[in-house]
Amino acid sequence: MEIGSCSSNSTSMERAALVRSLSTTRYFSRTPSVLSARFSPPTLLLRRRSLSTSSTRLLSSSTSRPLFYFRNRNHFSTRASLVSSPDIGGGEVVKDEVARELGFEKVSEEFIPECKSIAVLFKHVKTGAQVISVSNKDENKVFGIVFRTPPNDSTGIPHILEHSVLCGSRKYPLKEPFVELLKGSLHTFLNAFTYPDRTCYPVASTNTKDFYNLVDVYLDAVFFPKCVEDVQTFQQEGWHYELNHPSEDITYKGVVFNEMKGVYSQPDNILGRASQQALFPDNTYGVDSGGDPQVIPKLTFEEFKEFHRKYYHPSNSRIWFYGDDDPTERLRILSEYLDMFDASSSPNESKIEPQKLFSKPVRIVETYPAGEGGDLKKHMVSLNWLLSDKPLDLETELALSFLNHLLLGTPASPLRKILLESRLGDAIVGGGLEDELLQPQFSIGMKGVSEDDIPKVEELIVNTLKKLVEEGFDTDAIEASMNTIEFSLRENNTGSFPRGLSLMLQSIGKWIYDMNPLEPLKYEKPLQDLKSKIAKEGSKSVFSPLIEKFILNNLHKVTVQMQPDPEKAAREEATEKQILQEVKASMTTEDLAELTRATQELRLKQETPDPPEALKTVPSLSLQDIPKEPIHVPTEVGDINGVKVLQHDLFTNDVLYTDIVFDMSSLKQELLPLVPLFCQSLLEMGTKDLTFVQLNQLIGRKTGGISVYPFTSSVQGKEDPCSHMIVRGKAMAGRAEDLYDLVNSVLQDVQFTDQQRFKQFVSQSRARMENRLRGSGHGIAAARMDAKLNAAGWMSEKMGGLSYLEFLQTLEKRIDQDWADISSSLEEIRKTVFSKQGCLINITADGKNLANTDKFVSKFVDMLPTSSPIATPNIWNVRLPLTNEAIVIPTQVNYVGKATNVYDAGYKLNGSAYVISKYISNTWLWDRVRVSGGAYGGFCDFDTHSGVFSFLSYRDPNLLKTLEVYDGTGDFLRELEIDDDTLTKAIIGTIGDVDSYQLPDAKGYSSMLRYILGITEEERQKRRGEILSTSLKDFKQFIDAMEAVKDKGVVVAVASPDDVDAANKELSNFFQIKRAL
Repeated sequence: MEIGSCSSNSTSMERAALVRSLSTTRYFSRTPSVLSARFSPPTLLLRRRSLSTSSTRLLSSSTSRPLFYFRNRNHFSTRASLVSSPDIGGGEVVKDEVARELGFEKVSEEFIPECKSIAVLFKHVKTGAQVISVSNKDENKVFGIVFRTPPNDSTGIPHILEHSVLCGSRKYPLKEPFVELLKGSLHTFLNAFTYPDRTCYPVASTNTKDFYNLVDVYLDAVFFPKCVEDVQTFQQEGWHYELNHPSEDITYKGVVFNEMKGVYSQPDNILGRASQQALFPDNTYGVDSGGDPQVIPKLTFEEFKEFHRKYYHPSNSRIWFYGDDDPTERLRILSEYLDMFDASSSPNESKIEPQKLFSKPVRIVETYPAGEGGDLKKHMVSLNWLLSDKPLDLETELALSFLNHLLLGTPASPLRKILLESRLGDAIVGGGLEDELLQPQFSIGMKGVSEDDIPKVEELIVNTLKKLVEEGFDTDAIEASMNTIEFSLRENNTGSFPRGLSLMLQSIGKWIYDMNPLEPLKYEKPLQDLKSKIAKEGSKSVFSPLIEKFILNNLHKVTVQMQPDPEKAAREEATEKQILQEVKASMTTEDLAELTRATQELRLKQETPDPPEALKTVPSLSLQDIPKEPIHVPTEVGDINGVKVLQHDLFTNDVLYTDIVFDMSSLKQELLPLVPLFCQSLLEMGTKDLTFVQLNQLIGRKTGGISVYPFTSSVQGKEDPCSHMIVRGKAMAGRAEDLYDLVNSVLQDVQFTDQQRFKQFVSQSRARMENRLRGSGHGIAAARMDAKLNAAGWMSEKMGGLSYLEFLQTLEKRIDQDWADISSSLEEIRKTVFSKQGCLINITADGKNLANTDKFVSKFVDMLPTSSPIATPNIWNVRLPLTNEAIVIPTQVNYVGKATNVYDAGYKLNGSAYVISKYISNTWLWDRVRVSGGAYGGFCDFDTHSGVFSFLSYRDPNLLKTLEVYDGTGDFLRELEIDDDTLTKAIIGTIGDVDSYQLPDAKGYSSMLRYILGITEEERQKRRGEILSTSLKDFKQFIDAMEAVKDKGVVVAVASPDDVDAANKELSNFFQIKRAL
């Protein structure tokens, strides 16, 4: 559970353990502005190990934005990247005459104190391209180019183009320069996003040479892509008919086609899309820029080419640079490209027309694919308002964002609290305010609602808002919200997301609509004005009129009701088959022979490696550019009153970060599934003296956040897993005493007596797990495989996998009968875990604040219980049965996993394994599972702590075919010839992962994890040396490990019923079937 957001990051060496422990609980699911992205990087997909639900009280969601699909947006999180931070200061500026020589005219220049940066707006004289150049001392440099790309239908044309332009260009004539950059650069960010009305291409790196390499590849890709002359790229990334033999059935294939099939399998996404399209029936937001799988096959290659010609032009671009590099060099790079073009009329053609406001409310009813049984009672309903027919001024926007946080931002927020306590549904849907499009909107509703209760949910929302208009908000709630928001701004913590990119996305939200791009970066004055207005007029007179004007009296209201339909998935599959049968019937024998030939030709192209001369065109660093030593984090190991304390002296802008780690190894096995709910209860139930609302507000007023979650990992060379409960907290250093006092209160004073609230937690958790099963099936499959292969995996799966979902389904039915037992079990977890014995405290701050904190830590330690009553550690020799499983859900795509423990097969860890597994993901699996297989993602992961090597696919149209690819990995390595350039790129890319960019809190956290897992500085240096000296011989020695996965691997797939039935017919009863929804 988190109050605020405690972000963290880690090197790939610790990633498996770290991600196991860090899931951000998302309370709202909302179709956001970012629809889709170029790819889902393995580091993102491998959140698979974060199964132990982190109880979180968030502002709304993590400040680091997801890179693909739907974004839960915290309306202050992006502004959190605008804060002053003494380590980021203004940089040099380009002289006017130099800018003119390079073809640019300076439009404006100003110092922005909020981000200690000089921001200059330039206009390219010849084309009208607009450029913002932000100079400061931030080494994490960011570049982005953005085009307005409004579609007029749901063929997914902007999304397919976003994928395709990165598949080769004029200067880089290979299949996918993008993948070469993934393999061999030190990027801290590399992706692309499609919004409903714009397409963004951002990159980031801390290495200047690497940064300019990335910039050049991206500029060449967007302006001179090969895809506009190459129909095969359009077919691969968008859609095509596939026919392997004239006697077989024709199928659809395409990366975006299958990606969007996955999106359209998730009820929350269907609801979000229906809401947006109904709110905006008359403009570009009324269609799906990501693409509707039923419409995508209507897109022609000619339309695709024309869209690029029309919109991918400098005149229609917004270009962003940020960081500590030379601002003149930025303009020099740009002028080489922009000078090749003349001005175009595209800015007029790409303008977004506003949606006119309705004169009366609208109601629509849609269906979503549901499983049999329990799903059939789970209706969804959301109320949606379009707030204005034009963009709002900054003051109103800020006030609405503040109101949104008051209404929904924490578990104690009245609208959220009342909806969940009503028990009318399982969880909240609709993320409140969404203001990244031309016109802001507000959405709120519930899922898991019975059909009879839908009117009650609607009535409750409206009545709650009316009551808030009349009564206003509690003073403590206002103070807690204000502190939370200000803390977030001052902390400036964007997690692993580059600060410059967070700023760019904030700026683009205005710039793309021809408004002032620098205005969103200057929050200080509007924030102070809002505080003054609240102080002077009272919060009621500020917020009540907003609720009345923009919501209650607003006729542009759309109510969307979603009904479960168990036949929908099968019906859509049957319709698709019927269309394809008709297509085949209309073809002559010659047509079928030609389609078979074209299918084989495309596959041959996809599976043929680029020639060495093409690969050499992609610029890269040399090993001489790579530091030989791992990144050092200062760590002082000490002792305070018998508890081990780790201290990291790092500049944190006067914020103190602390982690309190408790040993969980003595916990009874049967109590494990209760742990995530225990963590949530600690921060969402009250104490003897405070209601949970008061406790939440106190934490919001005094700190930047507290979170509690379990952490489990295997430890290399040890049989027993490492299992801990971690309490994370942060506050301004002057509030350190408050922080430790509040943590103590949460751990020792919270009472597990509120049966109704606990019932809500169970319903919310079940709904969240069901959503995860549909949207992140690869994570569920990976957890299940881990649980079959090691004890840490078994523990994690009990707290966040399919076993956890099954536990929640049973628990929900027995709360009323067994509440006394459940309550005493929660108390037993507390008594077993929270003890001075085995406790570790981790603190990250600067030296002065560390020294000042000792006395508060000492007081905190003295208040901990001295020993737990059950102090005998368990022997965790538990596993799930080693059988192949298919977890069957209503879906149009599959998630396919195969894994084994390669240490058991005799493999001895060498740092080269990091290079090899990354190489396998970015070549063999990318080409076979994604490019020719049509899945959205395919990758492998090596958990070096446990020895488990896993293959996983994501939104995959195949099942057994994907397993054949996994089984061919040994042969791929056997036949592999790798030249020095390719090997160097693979090594550099791996070092980029190991040295991933971290903010100070993440450095302190990663260092603590290394300490817990027994990873010494000597071992880090040894592994780095092995990475840097990786050779072809290491690849060949890894073949045995891959053969072990092939021969001994266990398979788990989250898949559709039809695909599983077909697989079990082809390979007699290959899968044991588990029906999950």
